[in-house]
Amino acid sequence: MQTFSEENYLKIIYNLDRQGIKKITPTAIAEALNNNPPSVIDMLKKLGEKKLLVYEKTKGVKLTGNGKTVAIAVIRKHRLWEVFLLEKLGYEWDQVHDIAEQLEHVQYPDLADRLDQFLGSPQYDPHGDPIPSAKGEMATMNRIMLEEVNIGKTYKVVGVKDTSPEFLQYLKKLEIGIGTRITVIEKISFDHSIVIQIGKNSQTTVSKIFSQNLLMHV
Repeated sequence: MQTFSEENYLKIIYNLDRQGIKKITPTAIAEALNNNPPSVIDMLKKLGEKKLLVYEKTKGVKLTGNGKTVAIAVIRKHRLWEVFLLEKLGYEWDQVHDIAEQLEHVQYPDLADRLDQFLGSPQYDPHGDPIPSAKGEMATMNRIMLEEVNIGKTYKVVGVKDTSPEFLQYLKKLEIGIGTRITVIEKISFDHSIVIQIGKNSQTTVSKIFSQNLLMHV
């Protein structure tokens, strides 16, 4: 059985790998965890001794099969809890992440399966991220950042890269959520901001950072 800290490390390493990072370094892990590299290296040694990962300076960090299984199980619980908190307890989508960060570490054999069944086996969490099945399988969807879409075309919001309360609250203020349709009216070359139409009526200008954190369905 892993500690909370060990599970967090495995989850972060798994997510970095999913982002397509070819060489996952202790520095990259430290930045993701807001930690310092020496303490990261100590943890990597512990996880290596438990056969959950392999670390080589030249190749970086790689999860073993067992390491991936643990990471996916934690991610599955996290995302299921987010759905539960939003749909059943009435929390806002900018609140559920922090609460789920604590609930994801509850270790009881069939808890995730029961939660999944209770919720009707959802495929995506409130932020548009796929929820792993009991076998570790995840739904796939072609997604691109808002900054990459074509002018004049309408796209549907399917996810966010930034799950911070500040960004999610800003989206809520603009009345943007999962499923909202957005049309790109203009791309401004000076500062790479984008003029968008939200739904059928309101138009607003959003920053480059904003457009890099909103995911659209192709």
